[in-house]
Amino acid sequence: MKFTQNETTNQRIERITSQCAVVGIDIAKDVHAAQVTDYRGRALSSRHLSFTNTREGFEKLGRWMQDICDKHGKSRIIVGMEPTGHYWHNLANWLLEQSIDVVLVNPVTTHRNKENRDNSPSKNDPKDALVIADVVSRGYYTDYAPQSPVFDRIKTITSNREYWVKMSTSLGNRIVRWIDLYFPEFRSVFPAWDTARSLATLRAFPLPDDLKSLNGEAVTEGWREQGMRRAGGVSGMATAVQLLGAADSSIGKPHMNVEARRDLARLLEAYEQTQAALQEMEQDMEELLSSLPLAKQLSSVGLGTVAIAVLLGRAGDLSQYAHGRQLLRRAGLNLAERTSGKHKGQVKLSKRGDSTLRKYLFLSVLRLVRHHPDFKNWHKRNQLNGMTKLKSVFKLIGKLARLVIGMVQRGEMYESKLGITAA
Repeated sequence: MKFTQNETTNQRIERITSQCAVVGIDIAKDVHAAQVTDYRGRALSSRHLSFTNTREGFEKLGRWMQDICDKHGKSRIIVGMEPTGHYWHNLANWLLEQSIDVVLVNPVTTHRNKENRDNSPSKNDPKDALVIADVVSRGYYTDYAPQSPVFDRIKTITSNREYWVKMSTSLGNRIVRWIDLYFPEFRSVFPAWDTARSLATLRAFPLPDDLKSLNGEAVTEGWREQGMRRAGGVSGMATAVQLLGAADSSIGKPHMNVEARRDLARLLEAYEQTQAALQEMEQDMEELLSSLPLAKQLSSVGLGTVAIAVLLGRAGDLSQYAHGRQLLRRAGLNLAERTSGKHKGQVKLSKRGDSTLRKYLFLSVLRLVRHHPDFKNWHKRNQLNGMTKLKSVFKLIGKLARLVIGMVQRGEMYESKLGITAA
């Protein structure tokens, strides 16, 4: 199915008729600002309306909009707003409950159009509300349509998971810093600090001084006390001896034993809590995805649980997409080129979209080109045709988007097509 951005924009403009009152709202945490224009951008309100982010404030907005519509003979209201943080959700949902159309405006569009009316770079809430109304009347918006509850729940879990992943990474970096300060030789024994034996060591013998009076058997016994099932054995004893040697020659920061132990204990406790939270969220993801036929289709391509959850949570119901290009645009993976006269600029990714969706599409294709036979083959052929590895990966992201949308439209599972040339 063909579609172009110009056709879509024209359709949006045609929705704004002479009977429409276009309301622009500048979203804030506590107090929003609203302005009203007609379909040609003429202001219909003598001054802006400020209203609080409460039910009373929303009802005040509703009465104000209706009064202006009655005064100017408008029969339809379209409200535009920027999706700023999370503050806009409650207002947008309330407006939909009142059968009022809600559309979203990209903050970049508002920023680039703020000088249209007064040729000034000044910025304030009433002006921003008027600019939002202007860009809506010109068709530069997207419709706001809340997802069904299951997709909304998946989006919430994936958003929460991203926070805890960042927290886990931050705590891991802090633990590595601790090791470098107080027991730098630890990394020569345990290159990966987050393995079971390494964590058992950090809990039982965090500092070199804790090991200097011990032997190999005492070290393995300490590992057993931390819950390791196979603490001893030949490899365990060899590691214990190596650890004792590293402790004897350690150059770690001295005279800080009490503070260092307490700091590491807090870090390890917080790290274990974040890992438990991540495992719990992945179980919740699997439970939600198990009820969706879309998830089974996506898993047939080779996508993992987290990637499928992000794709469905951030992009929503994929059956609503007409072509893979729409999914790429949603992720900001569509191409952008800047040319002028004889100058031909470099083609780059627009990156105007959901950064989390863009991240997981990229990571998913990296995983597929390593493990999936079809993607391996396409990746190899792309490189034989002169592409760099990175360009091939981005081309395969486009292929994955088209595959996914095509499968969902036809209700099919993926079947291996080994030997087909990458498109």
